Amino acid sequence: QVQLVESGGGLVQPGGSLRLSCAASGSIFVPNVMGWYRRAPGKERELVASITTGGSSNYADSVKGRFTISRDNARNTVYLQMNSLKPEDTAVYYCNLDSIYGKYWGKGTLVTVSS
Repeated sequence: QVQLVESGGGLVQPGGSLRLSCAASGSIFVPNVMGWYRRAPGKERELVASITTGGSSNYADSVKGRFTISRDNARNTVYLQMNSLKPEDTAVYYCNLDSIYGKYWGKGTLVTVSS
């Protein structure tokens, strides 16, 4: 089993920044893809960004140029640096790890962008 624990959410004003972290533990197989998804109120869950073990990343169009995903393979940790936050970024952000042995989810961390 794999456990994912997110941290770093909170309340931020529009234009502000937050950094999310997700630490994975347990039986982690490589290669894998780690990523961040979000679910805004009344909307479907959507992919925000993902990154492979080798460092290749992918972003939703809505966050390109504002968010940066990175990972520390030695610590099995993935980060999401979020800059120039907008009210529409308000959502619960979920960490995800996807390998050939399964897909795992964290419990989520709430990000609220409001003045």
